[in-house]
Amino acid sequence: MGKPQLEMQLGSLDNLPEVALPASYVVRTYRDGDAADWCRLVAAGIGGEYDGKAFRSSTAGASGFDPEGLFFAEHDGQTVGTACAIWSSSYPEDTGYLHMVAVDPMHQGRGLGRALTLAVLHRFRQRGFRRAVLQTDDFRLPAIRLYLSLGFRPRLSHESHQARWRAVYRELGVSGASR
Repeated sequence: MGKPQLEMQLGSLDNLPEVALPASYVVRTYRDGDAADWCRLVAAGIGGEYDGKAFRSSTAGASGFDPEGLFFAEHDGQTVGTACAIWSSSYPEDTGYLHMVAVDPMHQGRGLGRALTLAVLHRFRQRGFRRAVLQTDDFRLPAIRLYLSLGFRPRLSHESHQARWRAVYRELGVSGASR
C-alpha cells in the first residue's frame, strides 16, 4: 500500500494577502457546465484521468462542496486554472480544505496558482473558518513552495511524514524541518 499524501496546515486566515492577477486574467466561481473544464484542468495541471463522475465524487458531490468556493481563472474567455474550497468532516469544524489547485501548463508561472489559492482562503474566511489544510505530493515542489510562502506548514499525520518533509525541505533548499 502506498504512502499517504503529505498534509499542510495554515494556522490562521487572518491577514491574508489580496488576490492579485496578471493583466487579462479574471477569477470567477462555478457555473453549470464547468465540469468538463475542471476535468481538463485537473488532468493537465495535476495529472491523471478525470471525467464527470470524478468531478461529482471528488468535488461537486462532496458533502462540504460550496459552489461559490469553486474558482476558475479565465484568460480571453477560456478557463485556465481552478481551485476549490471544501469543508471535510475529516478536519475540525473551523478548518477548510483546499482542494485540487490546478493550472493549465501553458499558463503556469504567472501567479495563477497563488491567486486561486488565495481566492479559496478568502472564501474560507468569509464562511467563518479559522484555518485551512491541504494534501499534496512530495514531488509537487512548486506547489509546496507556494503553500509555504503563504504560511502553510507541514502537518505530521503519518509516521512517514517527518522524514519525507525533511527530504522536501532539502530539495527546496529551505530550512525549517517539519515540526
